[in-house]
Amino acid sequence: MDLTKLEEIQLDCAKRVIKIEVLKEIKTVGGIDVTFESSKENPTKAWACIVIISLDTLKPIYQKIIEDIVDFPYIPTFLAFRELPLMKRVYTEAKSKPDVIFIDGQGISHPRGCGIASHFGVEVGAVTVGVAKKKLLGNYEPPKETRGSYSYLIYNGEVIGVVLRTKDKVKPLFVSIGHKISLEKAIELVLRTSIYRIPEPLRLAHNLLQRLRKQVLGK
Repeated sequence: MDLTKLEEIQLDCAKRVIKIEVLKEIKTVGGIDVTFESSKENPTKAWACIVIISLDTLKPIYQKIIEDIVDFPYIPTFLAFRELPLMKRVYTEAKSKPDVIFIDGQGISHPRGCGIASHFGVEVGAVTVGVAKKKLLGNYEPPKETRGSYSYLIYNGEVIGVVLRTKDKVKPLFVSIGHKISLEKAIELVLRTSIYRIPEPLRLAHNLLQRLRKQVLGK
């Protein structure tokens, strides 16, 4: 597999990322997550889910799950090429579109500046935020233990995201610009939609997928 061509795609994507707010009003926030029948076998069955919540109530107003076969292997820093087709399909087929979408993964906090949240946003033209549970790269000082505390994630002398505490004394999240949003607005939205550690749209999407996966696999 020629990863050089894929790197070029990511570098081109990074040039197209818009790092400022484009929306004046946000009423709904969505989350897209993907899960696989097998993380080791290839090809494998996979499912993608989108959940949309009201920003006022934090209650779900729309959800959709799709199933497909994925044959691109898992390669670190090339996650988009494995998951993006499913994510784009569930978004395209969704009868409702959120104002902002949280993606379970990195935005610009990526070696080539275009993680899956940015890649998705650029390709479909959506406003996106990268919300990751683990750091991919960069350095940071641990934020304070209280909800709302954050520290900057730095790579090559530049801020590429924040390490954000969404709940007292729980592990922080790594939040970064995806597309068409500022880092400040991304932080605000993640905190506003977080009851637990994970923002509600992503938490609900993840739970739906895990429930479905267990039903299908009988585990």
